[in-house]
Amino acid sequence: TRKERRIINWMSVLLLLQMSCYFKPGNCGKVLVWPMEFSHWMNLKIILDELAQRGHEVTVLRPSSSIFLDPQKSPSLKFETFPTSISKDDLEIFYTQWVIGWMNEVPRDTCLRYFPSLDEVYRQYSDLWLNLCKEAVLNKQLLTKLQESKFDVLLSDPHGPCGELIAEILQIPFVYSIRYFPGYAIEKNSGGLLFPPSYVPIILSGLSGQMTFMERVENMMCMLYFDFWFQPFNEKKWGLFYTEILGRPTTLAEMMKKTEMWLIRSYWDLEFPRPVLPNVVFIGGHHCKPAKPLPKEIEDFVQSSGEHGIVVFSLGSMVSNMTEEKAMAIASALAQIPQKVLWRFEGKKPKNLGPNTHVYKWIPQNDLLGHPKTKAFVTHGGANGVYEAIHHGIPMVGIPLFGEQRDNIAHMKAKGAAVGLEFSTMSSSDLHNALKAVISNPVYKENAMWLSTIHHDQPMKPLDRAVFWIEFVMRHKGAKHLKSLAFNLTWYQYHSLDVVGYLLACVAAMAFLVVKCCWTVFHFFKTNCVGNE
Repeated sequence: TRKERRIINWMSVLLLLQMSCYFKPGNCGKVLVWPMEFSHWMNLKIILDELAQRGHEVTVLRPSSSIFLDPQKSPSLKFETFPTSISKDDLEIFYTQWVIGWMNEVPRDTCLRYFPSLDEVYRQYSDLWLNLCKEAVLNKQLLTKLQESKFDVLLSDPHGPCGELIAEILQIPFVYSIRYFPGYAIEKNSGGLLFPPSYVPIILSGLSGQMTFMERVENMMCMLYFDFWFQPFNEKKWGLFYTEILGRPTTLAEMMKKTEMWLIRSYWDLEFPRPVLPNVVFIGGHHCKPAKPLPKEIEDFVQSSGEHGIVVFSLGSMVSNMTEEKAMAIASALAQIPQKVLWRFEGKKPKNLGPNTHVYKWIPQNDLLGHPKTKAFVTHGGANGVYEAIHHGIPMVGIPLFGEQRDNIAHMKAKGAAVGLEFSTMSSSDLHNALKAVISNPVYKENAMWLSTIHHDQPMKPLDRAVFWIEFVMRHKGAKHLKSLAFNLTWYQYHSLDVVGYLLACVAAMAFLVVKCCWTVFHFFKTNCVGNE
């Protein structure tokens, strides 16, 4: 029967996938994952699905309180769920309050005003992840099962620590996937990356492109704040826990230094050039895919836009509502443009919503951005949405809310593909003028298409690049030959302070000897002259 033939075909495909491993240099391996939630998980899942499709066995450590990690939606992945003291509802409340706290309490005009709000936001976050880490590592049944599974590599995000500890316990190499860390603190301290403040804007500074003198002053001040004041994770608490588990003195930063590869979810279409190391790989846009056909209802609405086209409006998955006043200001601006608008919004529908605007709780964002009738994208500046816009060559109106979104929009503005607005001060006319600018001025579309061309013109697709280096680490049990030798130096050796001190001592000694010799000669001649007289 047709059903039996279909089952046989699927079994054949699975068998071929398994057999294909034996014809690869490294064969198929076992991948362990210490994941995060929300967009972090969505980014990581793309890589995990690809690894599973290539025949690798992927196991995800899942807290029972997890919000986004749904085994039913990921049949190709294995999940090891461990119990947590916090419930799913409580975790969701925590993240919601965390985002609201960042949006409302952390000043966004300059990083010089981040203290103490940003420190408090991360202090709560640090305590949450430390508790999750303890509940995983102190679960003897879980740990025994992991040790018996003989994994080849661990994949995690340093924004959610603990993966490095689990990798150390299991004695396996680990790989980090990260977009950024505030002030590039972890990238610098544990990755050895360089970020010269003279021309590399510090993340969360909101600066971009060629900086003016005063911007470089601000950038330097931001760097000093993040380097010497900001402490995202309570190093003392984490260090004590890691020391207790491993039975030897260590710190969180020292454990993070052991990562083999850094998969940075960015690329030069979004970023500006800066120094990198061989074990740093840029995979920005790895989640981007060609647009698929739209659902009939949405396609009919899009086609009704005629020659004016459509505008896609979304402020991301972590912001579910806004004040009625702000929603009405946005609706008023959207009602004034000739384009049809698809607005992702879960709040109360504004009373003044125009006939050209449809509100949805969910939209196929990538498929809409890839539609030929799309003229502009109104976004909060999350890396996923920005990269989908770059992928399809769509100009943006950026309304950053929290995190690195302000920096992403600043980069797009500097590259001429976006207009930026401040959510807290944005008026209806501001939004209307911004939309009018990016739609009517062809320069924005040309620059967006230029970035799209750069994004597509790569020797290897970002997703393939990410998978290759994970498999590379599995095949070679690490990638130590790519790690900087700077990790073997102390802080004073790294900055050559011992060499400078030695050279200064040599110069001082030489100067002393020269002066001493001159004084001796002078004294000798002076004595002889007096004696002759």
